[in-house]
Amino acid sequence: MAEEDNQTAPVKYFEDQFDNEEVLYVFHKHPIVMRKGLVFGMLGPLIGILPTAVNPNLGFGVFFGGLALGCVLGLLVFAPSWIGWHFSTFIVTDQRFIQITQKGLFHRAVADISLAQIQSINYEVSGIEETLLGFGTIKLQTYVGSLEIHDVHHPARVQKKLLTILRDEGIKATQYPADNDQLLSVTNEEAEATQEN
Repeated sequence: MAEEDNQTAPVKYFEDQFDNEEVLYVFHKHPIVMRKGLVFGMLGPLIGILPTAVNPNLGFGVFFGGLALGCVLGLLVFAPSWIGWHFSTFIVTDQRFIQITQKGLFHRAVADISLAQIQSINYEVSGIEETLLGFGTIKLQTYVGSLEIHDVHHPARVQKKLLTILRDEGIKATQYPADNDQLLSVTNEEAEATQEN
C-alpha cells in the first residue's frame, strides 16, 4: 500500500516545492563566477612542487608526493567556489520565481517572488568579457522592487524563456502600467463619490 502511494505522489525537484506546483525552468549562473576559486586553487599544485624546485636533489618521490598534496590543497581551496556555483539555482515554476543563493558551506539565501508580481524582464550585456564569454545580467522589475541576477549564462535566451513562461501562464509583463491608469481613474471616481456623500 505504501509503495502505491509513493508511485502516485508527484515528483519534487526541490525541497520547498508545493504539491500542486510544476517546475518549468531551471538555470544557473555562468561558470565564470568560479574564476577566483580556480585561480587560487591552481596555486595548490605550484606550492606542492616548490620544495623540489628549490632543491632538485629531493627526488621524484618528494616531487610527486608534493604534487599530490598540492592538488588536494587546490581542490579544497576551489571547493567553496564550486559549491556556491552549483547550489545557487534559479527555479521558475507555474506559480513563482525562486532564487537560491549558496555562499560557501554555511550560508544560503532564498528569494521567492510570485509570477504575478513580475512587471518586466530585461537583460544587459556590458563589456568585452561578457560579450565574448556570453554572460550578462537579468533585471526583473517587480511590485516590491527590482532584482538583478548577475553573471547569467546566455542572458538573451534566459530572458526569452522567462517571458515565454509568463505569457504561457497568462501574465503580461506590460499590463500593469496600463492598468495603473485605469486604477487611478477608478480611485478618483470613488473619491468623488465619497465627497458627494
